[in-house]
Amino acid sequence: MQIVIASGKGGTGKTTISSNLGYVLSQSKKITIADCDVEEPNLGIFFTCIPQIREIHVIVPHVDENACLHCGACGEFCRFGALTVLKDRVLFFPQLCHSCGGCFRVCPHEALEENPALVGCIETCNLTDSLTLVTGRLREGDVRTTAVIHAVRDQIKDDSLVLLDAPPGTACPFIETVDDTSLCVLVTEPTPFGLHDLSVAVDVLDVLHIPVAVIINRSDGNDDIIEEYCLKRNLPILMKVPLDMALLRIQNNGSLISQVDPVWFDRFSILGDQILAYAGGFQ
Repeated sequence: MQIVIASGKGGTGKTTISSNLGYVLSQSKKITIADCDVEEPNLGIFFTCIPQIREIHVIVPHVDENACLHCGACGEFCRFGALTVLKDRVLFFPQLCHSCGGCFRVCPHEALEENPALVGCIETCNLTDSLTLVTGRLREGDVRTTAVIHAVRDQIKDDSLVLLDAPPGTACPFIETVDDTSLCVLVTEPTPFGLHDLSVAVDVLDVLHIPVAVIINRSDGNDDIIEEYCLKRNLPILMKVPLDMALLRIQNNGSLISQVDPVWFDRFSILGDQILAYAGGFQ
């Protein structure tokens, strides 16, 4: 079972939910929490360990100019514009390459060689016997985010229970994270901006046929704007986290509210049971 904690925008508190939920569930179940926000991974700030690091490489083409006849087949095939064939040379733009391998197939002269390119790494921490943290980290300056997320998901594909902390927004990194998962829990806030981005994320998940549930963070008791939308779309609201300075201080100090406050441990325990039951109903 793979469950995603996501949001239509950044800063709504999805990492707060992911870290606390992962910790609480690990008290009774074996669970992997995976940070797929590979450009700015921060799940690790709540846990201490020395990770095992594995580099992530993708295959990109290298042009053998001695074999290349500049026929243009590779450039015509590449829809991303990574290869441009001139009359006397081939220009390759590595950051545009999606490593699909199509250029190798269409080259009639076998003038392209496979060349590994470093795009990031995966950090694995076995925090306890029942809790594993897997963090994807994009190489600084690189843009091939989905390649790193794909590698993270490939590593954890056989784990029995996985909680994925998704990147913000609804672009390609989000799609790569939520594709073929059991449930997506969207964390939102009761503001017009929160509602807008929540609705965009729900529309995307509808297309992907991914079940959705909602958590309202920074609730001030005036949540009508979100509640009315969820009622209209038949989306369950599983939890409300109040706008409470005491909770914010705990999190900002790098601690988990579920570790510090027994009341919140119980609340996240109930949330975990709800999420597992709701996700299990769709399997």
